[in-house]
Amino acid sequence: MRNIKLTIEYDGSRYSGWQRLGKGESTNTIENKLLEIIKKMTGETLELFCGARTEVGVHAYAQIANFKTHSNLKLYEMKNYFNRYLPMDIAIIDIEEMTERFHSSLNAKSKKYLYRIAIGDVPSVFDRKYTYYSFAKLDIKLMQNASEQLLGKHNFKAFTTAKKCKSTEKEIYSIQIEHNEKEIHIIIHANDFLHNMARMIVAYLMEAGAGKLNTSSINDLICGKVSEASVLPAEASGLFLLEIQYETI
Repeated sequence: MRNIKLTIEYDGSRYSGWQRLGKGESTNTIENKLLEIIKKMTGETLELFCGARTEVGVHAYAQIANFKTHSNLKLYEMKNYFNRYLPMDIAIIDIEEMTERFHSSLNAKSKKYLYRIAIGDVPSVFDRKYTYYSFAKLDIKLMQNASEQLLGKHNFKAFTTAKKCKSTEKEIYSIQIEHNEKEIHIIIHANDFLHNMARMIVAYLMEAGAGKLNTSSINDLICGKVSEASVLPAEASGLFLLEIQYETI
């Protein structure tokens, strides 16, 4: 049986996330669109694993998924088939055959997310689906100071909207904040993310940048002195899954 790894780019604007199960279950997901094509292509009903279950409206530059198949199609034939029949807002940008042991979720060792904040004089009509426009003037230095408090291993219970989690302890390796005259880019690199964690971090950094939150408030959050979020997650439109890094198999 062959183990096929996909690198996928998608615009998540019109989808219910990578996967939507339980309450609010939906078939309008990235996963389901791919499974439909896989079944047509191979004639098999297969299971598809992914590196990060992106949420409703979140985009991806490089989502990773894998499936196992008996198909004898060549890799380039599979790639061409996917890109011919997938909706134009989902694309397979790379395809590889992996060892049997590779698993896109279990072997992931870290993930990076990018958040785009538009700060131009006028909100862009054409970028509105892929950025969050900030009407407040954001102080980059204050945002960087706040981000430093989040580095390292902490309990991020206050940075998720999930009611129950097996573990809320995660490790953030770096938070880069870059900017030009039109956009601020926040790149968060961590071993893993809780549900809505990246968007919650961005929301708090924007609060700090607007002068509404100080570093002691961030410390209270990660020390567990504050258990409930005081802000809503940043809008999904500005969030992109940027990269998933893997252990060598």
